[in-house]
Amino acid sequence: MKRVLLTGATGFIGRHCLPLLVAQGYEVHAVSSQSAIVKDRNICWHQADLLDPCEVTTLIKKARASHLLHLAWYTVPGKYWMSVENVRWVQASINLLQEFAKHGGQRVVMAGSCAEYDWRYGYCSEAITPLAPATLYGACKHALQLVLLSFSKQKGLSAAWARIFFLFGPYEHPDRLVPYVIRSLLRGEQARCSHGRQIRDFLYVKDVANAFVTLLESEVSGPVNIASGHPVALRELIYRIAAKLNREDLVQLGVVPTPLDEPPLLVADIQRLRDEVGWAPKYDLNTGLQETIDWWRKYEGNY
Repeated sequence: MKRVLLTGATGFIGRHCLPLLVAQGYEVHAVSSQSAIVKDRNICWHQADLLDPCEVTTLIKKARASHLLHLAWYTVPGKYWMSVENVRWVQASINLLQEFAKHGGQRVVMAGSCAEYDWRYGYCSEAITPLAPATLYGACKHALQLVLLSFSKQKGLSAAWARIFFLFGPYEHPDRLVPYVIRSLLRGEQARCSHGRQIRDFLYVKDVANAFVTLLESEVSGPVNIASGHPVALRELIYRIAAKLNREDLVQLGVVPTPLDEPPLLVADIQRLRDEVGWAPKYDLNTGLQETIDWWRKYEGNY
């Protein structure tokens, strides 16, 4: 049986990867700093601090994984862009990679970010768009990608780097845009937003998880954008949510200042994901938003 070590297994993306990995026939070794969230005989839970090299060594020896899906990172909204925790996670990830290779690992996929690109270009292609991160987060992700590329070639590892764009769905941090708008409107409060003319590329989190698992199952190497390929203006996204809740009257656009350096356009070229990985989304924007709204209706009081 194939064995996969999934880091960040209780996180926003990781928890949605669990059933998909089981369905692909993996013996799943899920690691998190928190307790188990799913009970399944095909999932073995490990509680470990990935920033501790000794705990990582013990974890890798226990899991004996053939595959590694590394999603764990520091992602506190409003803080992660320039936090020095990013540097610690580069170090921890390199150590994890070394231990994985040392103990017989064969295939690794790590989570990157669209923040690695030079956002002045707007349209982001793996082969064309320059990489010029403007934040410490983006710089650290890019640095890890370079290490992964070189290290995997030297050690004969099969490796891919998944650059995530914008995502939404159940279990997202409540302070981010989509849950903020949903929760505000559900409470009958104004949703105070920027002008909303920014164009972005959003993908439902269950599709994001599916893209990661499909990439892990493939033999594709190097950077791959994880996105929908369908640009949408933030104001359209916001009003779609409001229409589903029949609360367009509570949307307040243009009342939150927009940073001067915020790019007007940030979308992904998904040709590699579509043609080489062979992946296609299962959810459109409306379906994903409706599922997200339904989830927040159910869990708003307990989240």
